[in-house]
Amino acid sequence: MRMQQQGQGLDDVLGNANPFEAEQGEQVEEPADSTRERKIRKPLESYFFSDSIRALPNFQWNISRDYNRVEVQPLDTTLANWHIDYPFYRRGVGDAALGGLGQASEPLNYFDRPERTDFQLAAPYAAYVYDMENVPFYNLKKPYFNFTYLESGQKKVREEHFELTLAHSISPTTGFSLDYRARGTKGQYDWSRTKNHNLAIAFNHTGKRYTLHAGYVNNHIEARENGGVVGEWAVRDTIYEKPSGIPMRLAGAQAENLYRNNAFFVEQSYAIPLVPLTDYDFSVADLPAVYVGHSFEYNAWSRIYTDIRSPYINERGHKDDAGRFVADTIEYYKNWYINPQQTRDSVYERVISNRLFVQAQPWDRNGVVGTINGGVGLDLHTYSQFALDDYVSGRRGKVKKTSYFAYGSIEGKIKKYVDWGADFKFYPSGYRGGDLRIGARLALTGYLRGHPLVLEGRFSTEKRSAGYFEENLFSNHYVWFSPLRKENETRFEVALRVPDYAFEVSAWQGVVTDKIYYDADSHVAQHDGSVSLTSVYARKDFRIGGLHLDHRVLLQWSTDQEVVPVPLFSAFLSYYYEFWVTRGVLRLQIGLDGRYNTSYHAPGWNPSLGVFFNQREVETGNYPYLDFFVAGKWKRMRIFLKYQHVNKGLFGNDDYFAVAKYPLNPGMFKMGISWGFYD
Repeated sequence: MRMQQQGQGLDDVLGNANPFEAEQGEQVEEPADSTRERKIRKPLESYFFSDSIRALPNFQWNISRDYNRVEVQPLDTTLANWHIDYPFYRRGVGDAALGGLGQASEPLNYFDRPERTDFQLAAPYAAYVYDMENVPFYNLKKPYFNFTYLESGQKKVREEHFELTLAHSISPTTGFSLDYRARGTKGQYDWSRTKNHNLAIAFNHTGKRYTLHAGYVNNHIEARENGGVVGEWAVRDTIYEKPSGIPMRLAGAQAENLYRNNAFFVEQSYAIPLVPLTDYDFSVADLPAVYVGHSFEYNAWSRIYTDIRSPYINERGHKDDAGRFVADTIEYYKNWYINPQQTRDSVYERVISNRLFVQAQPWDRNGVVGTINGGVGLDLHTYSQFALDDYVSGRRGKVKKTSYFAYGSIEGKIKKYVDWGADFKFYPSGYRGGDLRIGARLALTGYLRGHPLVLEGRFSTEKRSAGYFEENLFSNHYVWFSPLRKENETRFEVALRVPDYAFEVSAWQGVVTDKIYYDADSHVAQHDGSVSLTSVYARKDFRIGGLHLDHRVLLQWSTDQEVVPVPLFSAFLSYYYEFWVTRGVLRLQIGLDGRYNTSYHAPGWNPSLGVFFNQREVETGNYPYLDFFVAGKWKRMRIFLKYQHVNKGLFGNDDYFAVAKYPLNPGMFKMGISWGFYD
């Protein structure tokens, strides 16, 4: 009725808005009781999704923890990057990794590194784990089932990657899904087996007014810690018959890390239109409205580290007066505070979060002022670890803290040309009292011969407290109890993107004051001053017929490499030829991937703490790491064959380290298959 008043006819209003109704001319079975009207199945009317999104046959999205918004993504069934089996290599120029599938990693780009305030010990596994904001939700016209299996290497050193996705929309507005990932390696090197299991079960209802997202997450990580090679000479200068023969520093100590995570969340919102609804108002998104909502999350993490005392032997420990190598017997850990023979360190962190939020929509959701958001939150923190008092009490004590905060944002659009927003979050007092974050963004879109050009700028300034275990730790090998000052960091980002031409250039500038980091001895340290960081990233994919030349390069500068070490230059290049074998049936890609970064003091890995630290002993890098691959898509099935590290031993430089003392995998053959079903 309202749209008719605006000059639109009934056909314009209804159109094909409900794809679940019978098409014209289609015979519809009459109900047994002819006195009852046939119930029309309502279409997807959620204010979250625009007409272009609703028109997609299938799509997925993630939710925001703080705000009543979603981020929509298409289902990925293309060949693009399908052959890249390590998830931490798919973004930008990739990560510095310990070597195998399922193992810890850290992005080479400083500005891509995860910023966690809760259980920071899980940050090295951010590429794998599920959490509230990356659990996928689905909207599907047909039930969806997908399985993926990848494997490589001989049975006793095999890497395996298994994925299973099951999703079904009960109605256009309601659905559920299960995503399971099992990734890991038995290890090319001695004592390097890793198992990584990640499960997400989700339920969603996105109705016209009421929205519900709920999910359960379980992350389970088992990692044998070999401590890295006894010396770089064992990889650079010596040829072993098998990688498993290379001596590792903690292989005899039987060191292991076990991570467990269980989380549950529910987020609900309800729309209250500020004008009367008519029968022809398809979505609340186009009307003035107020949304009220609540978000609840229970998130518990634990980590157990175990080892036994076992010194290692470095056969080239030092040289004698005659210049001959002399073996050294070395203790990996300098201190054994609790037990001089073995270790069992356990830490536990639980956060129970509640948020109440209100979202005002003054005109429509895509207006100049689209939404104004505000909310308050309460987090209940519980921490546990072995402490000196536990000797007396005989039981493990717990530390409980409470933090409360307020947050808000405003955002809007000017047609399809301007997208803007600003946000803040503030902790007034108590635990993390004084923490503050302020951010803003502006995106301008222009069109050149129908092709969009996007210029986007972002700004943020943040004052944040140290993590609990950065200030309080009592373990067998490391002990500290010292308050730390708040970190202050300001960032600027500018990006120009031309999606239709696969072109992107981005620049970041950041200044961080009182930076908290782990020093060369793996102790928590705080820099007394400011560090300036600059990153410039460019991506350009060229296509000449079937030939693809994909480039991603990154330049970085840090004013203090001892506090924030970064490589000056990093790159990922992918050159391949793509063609139809049988048009419309089988499409193939054949090519090479290459990764490279200049030499720098790459991070070290401390197994006892489960963190990367700023080692100053050796430099790594200046080594190209090449993969040869063949990838194909046959109808709904994707396959690939790959030989990883095809250049092993070709250049006379076996310096294939990304993390200090942790060599990347030598050459190995890989294959994988992914098959999707829509029925």
